[in-house]
Amino acid sequence: MGRVQSPSSINTFKQCPRKYYYSYILKLPKSTNIHCIRGNIVHEVLENFFNINLENTNQSNFVPKFSSHLKNLFYDKWEGKKGELKELNLSQEDLQFYFQDSLMMLANWVNTIIQKMNQKMETSTFEEAFNYIKPDLIEAKYSSETYKIMGYIDSIHLKDGKVKIMDYKTSKSAEMKPEYKLQLGIYALLYQEQHNKLPDEVGLWILKHGETILPVTEQLIQDTKFEIEQIHLCTETDDIIDYQKKQSPLCKWHSGQCEFYNKCFNIKNSK
Repeated sequence: MGRVQSPSSINTFKQCPRKYYYSYILKLPKSTNIHCIRGNIVHEVLENFFNINLENTNQSNFVPKFSSHLKNLFYDKWEGKKGELKELNLSQEDLQFYFQDSLMMLANWVNTIIQKMNQKMETSTFEEAFNYIKPDLIEAKYSSETYKIMGYIDSIHLKDGKVKIMDYKTSKSAEMKPEYKLQLGIYALLYQEQHNKLPDEVGLWILKHGETILPVTEQLIQDTKFEIEQIHLCTETDDIIDYQKKQSPLCKWHSGQCEFYNKCFNIKNSK
């Protein structure tokens, strides 16, 4: 096995081997888009949310404080990306849409956190409930020398003797897509190698829709190992001829195109 893979690189190859070639072998600069930028903003907000200062916070006043804290984080992160957002040359109307859409996702998320807090506080103190809801690890980097894979796990919960791994998504659809399931399988495998224990559950928190949890089964692990083995077999060479173009609607869509679209379709004798 050669180069280290990640959920992103594996799914890029499955989407289009030629895109993988440009991204991970030639390492060409990637353009950005509104979905990447707003995804980064949302993830940064979620990563920092639980650093909230809880001084003078209790069961009676935590709801407005949580909501205010989340909004302030979002405004700050959005403002910090103003330069990148301007370079997209989107209309003010489009920018406002993504601003409000992102804020709505985060509001859905914090409302669920508040509900979980209220449920836990039926039998626990405010502090106990917060520490229970709070992830034990956030944005944790894992890598495997055995499988030559790596990834960043959004949140890991170690509660009630169980391990649960969660990944945040800003997707429109609530569907557990194959690429998401593979990503979660990779995270389970990475966790097992480092801690000598499989997580009990993995899941997505699709911010528009809520949580979807899967048990970690032997079938999930075997399917994941197979996919990793296949990607290594398919990416052994550095020859462009071995990375065919896979034309699809993902090459060009109504609001943009693949960052390598122009280069890809201007290559002489491209296969």
